[in-house]
Amino acid sequence: MVLTEEEFLRLGIDNTTDIELERLHKSDGLIEAYRNIIDILRKYCDLREEYYSLVALWIIGTYNHRDYMSYPYLFFNAMRGSGKSRILRLISVLSCGGEMLNSLTEAVLFRTDGTLCIDEFEGVNRKGNESLRELLNSAYKKGTKVKRMRKQKTMEGEQQVVEEFDVYRPICIANIWGMDSVLGDRCLTLILEKSDKRRVTMLMEIFESDYIVKETTLLLNKLFPSEIKNSQRENISENVVSVVIPPVEHLYKDWNDRIYNTYNNTNNTNNINNTNNTNNTLLDKLWGLEIEGRHLELAFPLLIIAEKIGEEVLDTTIKTFQEIVVDKKGDDILESPDVSFIDFISQEQDTGYFISLNELTKK
Repeated sequence: MVLTEEEFLRLGIDNTTDIELERLHKSDGLIEAYRNIIDILRKYCDLREEYYSLVALWIIGTYNHRDYMSYPYLFFNAMRGSGKSRILRLISVLSCGGEMLNSLTEAVLFRTDGTLCIDEFEGVNRKGNESLRELLNSAYKKGTKVKRMRKQKTMEGEQQVVEEFDVYRPICIANIWGMDSVLGDRCLTLILEKSDKRRVTMLMEIFESDYIVKETTLLLNKLFPSEIKNSQRENISENVVSVVIPPVEHLYKDWNDRIYNTYNNTNNTNNINNTNNTNNTLLDKLWGLEIEGRHLELAFPLLIIAEKIGEEVLDTTIKTFQEIVVDKKGDDILESPDVSFIDFISQEQDTGYFISLNELTKK
């Protein structure tokens, strides 16, 4: 439970700074925003129970995604009539600087800001979109830059100057046919099915005029005042930027220190003790779980947000990510050509005779 300023004073805690009090008040606001988003999603969409919290966390994270080393793409794989366009449009309204698109070009990706929600995203695999795919394969990670040449008039005439763009941004995608394996590895993939709940399917999509939607977006913009424009971010006070969720770079460092000290300095007692002395609820809970590699990289931002909302939300989110990782590993095994080939060979009857490659190929 978060104490109010008056409760702090009654307890005799008179040395609490204005920034600490502001952070406490805004923690209440973060919880309120999280609960509001879930209520909005339940009102307009019919999702699997574990998806509501994940989507709410992802929406909140769009407001401070630049504080993280990477941010997962949110991908809805859905059949026709399952409401994928509806949820994309709703996410675009609730997210930071959200825009709804039916197609994406390379120029739009790096010349605009904000959250992109792209419907009918089958076209990315078409011939001619190679550059767009390459950008998307790396744009989920902080630090990805694109450089283009631009003509500029000078006293000496026109000259070519280098213009640099940042393509790191939150992206939400939906399609019917699925995602290629490389881009899919950058996505938090959720499956949508057709709903039979008329209380949802009969509703009109009047998101912008819905009172709770307007109040929630207003609240999120107050909680994260730093996400105005990328160019203005450096001029904003660090105390203002980090009131709700403080800078999280130390969490990445603490996690790496734990890994390094455990696996590279096992004979050094002091290092192991230092590892155990790092007291952080999120890192403690992640330790020993089967979430690693890119799965961990993509889960980390949402888990940080979940911890700030509450330990129960963190526990649920970790469990959901564990299930997603297990399902993904299973899909990877099924989709592996090598595994498929071995499985095919193993089903051949042992006749004791040599089977030619030509015969296997025909089969």
